[in-house]
Amino acid sequence: MTLVSPEIQQSNEEACVVVESLEQIGSQWRLIVLHDLQDGEKRFNELKRSTDASSRTLSRVLDDLQELGFVNRRLEEDAPVATFYSLTPKGRSLCPVFDEIEAWADEWLHSPPAGEDPADAAETNAETDEDDAESESAPKAKAEAE
Repeated sequence: MTLVSPEIQQSNEEACVVVESLEQIGSQWRLIVLHDLQDGEKRFNELKRSTDASSRTLSRVLDDLQELGFVNRRLEEDAPVATFYSLTPKGRSLCPVFDEIEAWADEWLHSPPAGEDPADAAETNAETDEDDAESESAPKAKAEAE
C-alpha cells in the first residue's frame, strides 16, 4: 500500500479541479463561443458567422454549454422564429479569465525562447535598436564630414 503525503494529495486535488474545469470549458469551440458571447446576446446565425463554425458544430457546442449552465437560450416565436444565446452568470464569470488569458498571450505567445523573460527580451531589443540606430547614423555622419 502506498501512502501519499497530505501536501501531494492536496496538490493533486487542486490539479484535479483545474482539469475538471478545463474539461467543461476547454474544447476549442466552447472557448470560441464563450469568448464571442462576452459581447452580449447573439442569434444563432450571428454566432455561426462570427465563429466560422459549421451549423452542426455550433448547435452541438451551444447545447453542451447550455446543459453545463454557461449559456442561456431564448426563443422568439415571432415571424421569423429566432433563437438567441447569452451567457449565464456562470458564463459571465469567465470574462475575467479570458481577459487574463489574453494578457498572458500578449506577453508570452510571441515571446523569446522558452525560459527567457519577455521583459529581458524587451530590454535587449531596445538596446539592439539603439545600437542599430547608432550604426546607421555613423555612416551618415562620416559621409557628411567628407
